[in-house]
Amino acid sequence: MTDEGKRTSRIRFDRRELGGALGDLGTFIPLLVGMVNRCGLQLGPALLSAGIMNVVTGLAFGIPMPVQPMKAIAAVAIAEGLNESQILAAGIITGAVILILGVTGLINWLNHAIPKSVVRGLQLALGLKLLSGGFKMIAGTDVWLAWDSIGLGILCASLVLLLYFSKHVPGALVVFAIGLIALFAADTDMLSKTALGMNWHWPALANANDWMTGLRRGALPQIPLTLLNSVISVCALSLDLFPRTPAAPRRVAVSVGLMNLLACPFGAMPMCHGAGGLAAQHRFGARTGGSVIMLGGAKIALAILFGGSMLLWLQAYPQSVLGVLLLFSGLELALVCRDQKTRVDFFVMLITAGACMAINTAVGFVVGWLMAGLLVWGVFRIEPPPANGN
Repeated sequence: MTDEGKRTSRIRFDRRELGGALGDLGTFIPLLVGMVNRCGLQLGPALLSAGIMNVVTGLAFGIPMPVQPMKAIAAVAIAEGLNESQILAAGIITGAVILILGVTGLINWLNHAIPKSVVRGLQLALGLKLLSGGFKMIAGTDVWLAWDSIGLGILCASLVLLLYFSKHVPGALVVFAIGLIALFAADTDMLSKTALGMNWHWPALANANDWMTGLRRGALPQIPLTLLNSVISVCALSLDLFPRTPAAPRRVAVSVGLMNLLACPFGAMPMCHGAGGLAAQHRFGARTGGSVIMLGGAKIALAILFGGSMLLWLQAYPQSVLGVLLLFSGLELALVCRDQKTRVDFFVMLITAGACMAINTAVGFVVGWLMAGLLVWGVFRIEPPPANGN
């Protein structure tokens, strides 16, 4: 636990909050751009709805609660080429299920029934995935010296390390500014290519086939991920980081459900609150809801003013810089798992994390939960080695 959560007001606007708001862009931008490019999702309403939800959640929770794309839906959509209607249908179905669990209070039962060691395993797996993804984004540029390169990634990572404990200069803000400089230096005509206007059209209504595709390929893999990472895990992390103002599972579930039921029919991307995003924003200085309110205001302004043409900026933004933000996000999330000190808890955490990384989050959760139950029921024991080492 950190004492910082005890000393902050619910809403504050300063440079540290602004810097913290940028910490989650390493996940947000690549997934959003992928769904727009590959699947035909509209950037304008996706950006606008994410901004509105940022503002609402910042005011409602008073902590830097992130608004992220639903990762399972985004991954399937990008990999398999789901169309806009199928993506929106998946978001609506997932939102409805999560809302029912929140309204009925079933989410509270799940939260109490899942051992902390299993939750920590989920967080460790996600943290390592983000860490690995950050390194891949930096190394994936395949050049050492350019406006988007391994060299730029090393420079930005070094700056973050130098500013890691600074209370006056937000590392994420400095790194993000370097990324903007690199973007415009690489393409000096970028501003002239940017047109005003939101460029929005009403999304096509999903037919029966789109609903079934959205359910089978999008919602079914997303629902367990949302329950575990976007509700249970993010609430556990909020208790660690903000012990006086933690997010309650029931409120978070209702928030996720309403976001998607209200926004997806208008063309918004499926959205959730993620533990990785909360860890990222906290790592880079965010301590109150003011950080995500500022981020939401910027998204709303950009969506209304530039809409679809903002895609050029997002596509051209240096991947090496986004990789640095993602890398440190994963590091911060993985570090919260250091409180698992007993042999049994550490064992369950590692089993859960390993299964999550090898297969998927849902299978990892089931494996970890069963393992924890077997240990509690005494089906088998994990005995420490003899003191004499024999």
